[in-house]
Amino acid sequence: MDLTELRGKYIEAIAGATDEAALEEVRLAALGKKGEISLKMRELGQMEAAQRQVAGAALNVVKDEIDAALRARRSGLADAALDARLKAEWLDVTLPGRPRRVGSIHPVSQVMDELTAIFADMGFSVAEGPQVESDWYNFDALNIPPEHPARQEHDTFFMNRAADDTRPPHVLRTHTSPVQIRAMLDQGAPIRVIAPGRVYRMDMDQTHTPMFHQVEGMAIDRDISMANLKWVLEEFCRAFFEVDKVELRFRASHFPFTEPSAEVDIRYSNVGGQLKIGEGDKWMEILGSGMMHPKVLAAGGIDPDKWQGFAFGMGIDRIAMLKYGIPDLRAFFEGDLRWLRHYGFSPLDMPDLPGGLSR
Repeated sequence: MDLTELRGKYIEAIAGATDEAALEEVRLAALGKKGEISLKMRELGQMEAAQRQVAGAALNVVKDEIDAALRARRSGLADAALDARLKAEWLDVTLPGRPRRVGSIHPVSQVMDELTAIFADMGFSVAEGPQVESDWYNFDALNIPPEHPARQEHDTFFMNRAADDTRPPHVLRTHTSPVQIRAMLDQGAPIRVIAPGRVYRMDMDQTHTPMFHQVEGMAIDRDISMANLKWVLEEFCRAFFEVDKVELRFRASHFPFTEPSAEVDIRYSNVGGQLKIGEGDKWMEILGSGMMHPKVLAAGGIDPDKWQGFAFGMGIDRIAMLKYGIPDLRAFFEGDLRWLRHYGFSPLDMPDLPGGLSR
């Protein structure tokens, strides 16, 4: 069979191939290792030089034409397959999109961000510490005596120890005050820090949970006074509750780590179930505060004869409840997205901080 007939044979076979498999069979028959074109290429070695030059050029032309026809037919078959698929399949763009799982910033996390930004504007940095604390950091350094109720197992989670373990007792911290001791030992005075974080107490009811969140703050300098404490707390409440007017009431109290000590109440009203801060004739306790006890300063490595400071502490969960009108503290840990939306926490919502503060 001469080259013209060979070319015509395979060009016709390529045009008649109806799918990729049939086209591959034609390619192997023509250009495969044992294909007719390949065998004729091997015959060139048996020819005289002049004859090989002429026959080789003609054979290459046929080979190139068959190869080009194969590629063209393969492309045509692919286009035809795509056309058939498009005719068989269709997309209804009017259908609603597939639902995606959504998340939300938890109210406690949001409030932590808000209060951190507010105190940062007043020069307070954030200090952190371990949640499992030694008995010394959690109680002794804070002037809490051995007979204090908080040091009993019915109030505090003590870590289990073997009978022959002689290490000092460790507890799940009952407040973030130990972080203040660590900060004083690390940084010295003057210092101005807040310590937000998780704390643990053996308590459970509508307004208490075994795990909750606190923020405690302190400022130590040469001339710190109760007047400075009052200003800081008023500025915080004004920014956090987003009101122009705030009235606080300081009531004498007792905390082992401050002297003098004061409970702080805030004026509010409750009309028709709507709570408003800064107005009305009612008072609500929101935090404890006072001037730092000299023994606490000394435990933190600071000379109480040269330095003095104030400290305060409040429950983050409780001020979140107060700000957003959430009635039950347990809802923070047992709720779902529907609960969050009910109280205005939309999924992935990042509201602006009060008073125009930025994160």
